[in-house]
Amino acid sequence: MAHNTTTAQSKLPIITRFKLRMLALASSIYTRRDGTVNHRIQSFIHIRAPASAAKLIGATRVSTSDIHVDRTRNLWFRLFVPSTAAAAADKSLPLIVYFHGGGFASYAPDSNFFDDLCSNFAAKVPAVIASVNYRLTPDHRYPAPYDDGFDALKFIDEQNYVVLPSNCDLNKCFIGGDSAGGNIAHHVTIRALQNAHNVFDKIKIVGVLAFQPFFGGEERTESEIRLTNAPILNVNRTDLMWRNFLPEGADRNHPAAHVFESEGLKALDFPSSLVIVGGDDPLQDWQRRYVEMLRSCGREVELIEYPNAFHGFYSFPEMAEVGMLIEDVKKFVEKRVNSVSS
Repeated sequence: MAHNTTTAQSKLPIITRFKLRMLALASSIYTRRDGTVNHRIQSFIHIRAPASAAKLIGATRVSTSDIHVDRTRNLWFRLFVPSTAAAAADKSLPLIVYFHGGGFASYAPDSNFFDDLCSNFAAKVPAVIASVNYRLTPDHRYPAPYDDGFDALKFIDEQNYVVLPSNCDLNKCFIGGDSAGGNIAHHVTIRALQNAHNVFDKIKIVGVLAFQPFFGGEERTESEIRLTNAPILNVNRTDLMWRNFLPEGADRNHPAAHVFESEGLKALDFPSSLVIVGGDDPLQDWQRRYVEMLRSCGREVELIEYPNAFHGFYSFPEMAEVGMLIEDVKKFVEKRVNSVSS
């Protein structure tokens, strides 16, 4: 399935082009030559949204709070709870555990654009969102984000309604993320399924949301070669991200990046997935290969393509594709919730 839009890179909204230039300038300031991020410098540029500020999105009020899981490693999540007629107290809401993107190196749930994105998901799906803050490179390599994601999921299962609203249905849990967060969502879901009977009492994962997930390999794909001048991301940057994240000495065929071995996944009840692909994203060939791998295992996958979307488009709310994304997530979540309820 593909949405047809007329937005080409040269026809992006003026505000988007301006933001992309500012993002490129900021990145050049806080990114070292080896591709690692200087988090101290980035913190001066990084715009953060306070948790105490409730947002009104349409007729929906979204309240936020930060829940600490393990202060020793700064593991926490931002909880987004909608309250309106669309998310009434007597209506159960699904839970989306979300992992933000940033090449395993940048950003947090309180980054302004991720706070805005999750607020919109909470209001418009509607759903309760737990957006996880995980450890970043260069200080924390593989498997730190996977460990943090899994531990956050265990914490939610154990604490459940101590930290969640009473109308949140843990039997309708979705694991989601964008870019590197989509990679984390895949691996956390696999680990959760492998340990479900031993670890989880309440959570049941019924769907995966993967927005332009960050996968790769030693091979150079056609889209990586062709889209060297795409906004935000190119193959040189992804190479550095993988080098700084994967274990010392590992190449990009490491299973953290190259997730296309299907034998282990066939033994798991991997849930239905929604995969979003952008036509101006160098990673699109890997993402389609991911969809093919899941389907080869007999898993249900909904692939939606936005032909003119660049990598990370969801951080630019003025773009038409952001509205499409929210609507597509809403439809997918509703379909899965109805399916498991029937």
